[in-house]
Amino acid sequence: MQSIRLILAAVALAAALAFPAAAHDGGDADAIRHLMMHTFDKPEARLLVEPVVVEGDIAVAGWAQGDMGGRALLRRKDGHWTLVLCAGDALKDPAALAQLGLTPEAAARLAAAVVAAEAAVDPATVAKFSLFEGMVMMDEHGHHPQ
Repeated sequence: MQSIRLILAAVALAAALAFPAAAHDGGDADAIRHLMMHTFDKPEARLLVEPVVVEGDIAVAGWAQGDMGGRALLRRKDGHWTLVLCAGDALKDPAALAQLGLTPEAAARLAAAVVAAEAAVDPATVAKFSLFEGMVMMDEHGHHPQ
């Protein structure tokens, strides 16, 4: 039994070393969820952040809170994730992502990844992501301006 545990531990370690990007993305997703929860979660209005899609130093996170939802665009700056803006369906549109400064190729990859990731989320939750109208830029602290 102990030898099986050692083998499983060795396989897990080998997988982590062989696929560091996957571990990095999990860390990024966790950091993004933590940032959004710290910023917007309330005891009376719990925040759900899922899915989180990372493309280099840009990420899109779907969120739902009560009857509302949307998508957030985040950028990694100096090793930390910051909220840039909130929007709805624009953040799964390659043209809109390109207008926000992504290369056309990166915008297409990110948009496709968002659509694919959202396919694994409850359709009622995904429907909330489309409820956010327009785009709201965040201030330098990642908060909605008053």
